[in-house]
Amino acid sequence: MPDVDMEELAFDPDQDLEEKRTLRQDYRKLASKIEGYQGNPASLGIEELREQLDAADKLFQKVMGPSEATLDSHFLLMASNMGAQKARAMKSGTGTFDVDEFIIKLRNFMNGGLKSDAVPAEDDEDESEYNVETSKLDWDRVGRLALAKSRRAPALTFMLGPLSIEQKVRAANKRTRQSKEDFKEDKPANLQNEDIEKSANETTKNVLVLHNILEHHGKTNFFRFVINPHDFAQSVENIFHLSFLIRDGKVAWEVEDSEPVIYCCDPPTDEDFAGGLTKQQLIIEFDEELWEDAIKTFNITKSMIPQRPKEQGPTGNKKWYG
Repeated sequence: MPDVDMEELAFDPDQDLEEKRTLRQDYRKLASKIEGYQGNPASLGIEELREQLDAADKLFQKVMGPSEATLDSHFLLMASNMGAQKARAMKSGTGTFDVDEFIIKLRNFMNGGLKSDAVPAEDDEDESEYNVETSKLDWDRVGRLALAKSRRAPALTFMLGPLSIEQKVRAANKRTRQSKEDFKEDKPANLQNEDIEKSANETTKNVLVLHNILEHHGKTNFFRFVINPHDFAQSVENIFHLSFLIRDGKVAWEVEDSEPVIYCCDPPTDEDFAGGLTKQQLIIEFDEELWEDAIKTFNITKSMIPQRPKEQGPTGNKKWYG
């Protein structure tokens, strides 16, 4: 990029709008040209790429705002990526550029353990300056040759790969194919109408059991009634069955002395709803931590609701259903 006066690069919020609009259009035209070669970078000539970079340098002289600077940065990124693609596709003679071959030639040039008669001659140096007595690599010889091409100060860096080149052979990926006989697929068990009716009947049966037990005990603490201290899952089921009784108005829920209590009652009639009675919903968060805290707080050692046997699926096996 040519020398630019830093004062000319100052931010100017009052830059002419028409000039900014034209500048953005020119940047977008350059970017569209680069994008046209993304799929085929070989079709973009070096001179054409250089001309587009020179045009971008001239446009940069007019950049006074962040939006135009962003377009310039985007174009330079695209141009650098295109240059990197062309470098990777670079050809030497009739073949592609071989990095391994280049390293071998470079090692030979630095006398990598070769005999003196096999060392290539250097046009601008005397043979006596070349290291033929040892197998060490003469990096100074490469440095003196590079000075003729560049005056840039050398920097420390790491070499990419060893000098001893070994051809890498990719091992074949052998995959063992498992026959269909080696495994057995698990299919979902189809639910029949009889299974659904059986589940509904079991729920109705359990709801009636809870109603009879609560009617026998009278007003009872909610947690003492539903919690099974030996089975968290059945405690959740008890709350589920109790919710049907509360929904139908057969069980009432109240809070006395900061404790929730439940008791049996008569379901409301149509006259009660006509007189202003409304239904209310209550959501209870119940997890294992609350279950354990309630057991300790109310010293629950025995379940008021009898332990129900574990139920199996419709087929009697542990399968998933669909």
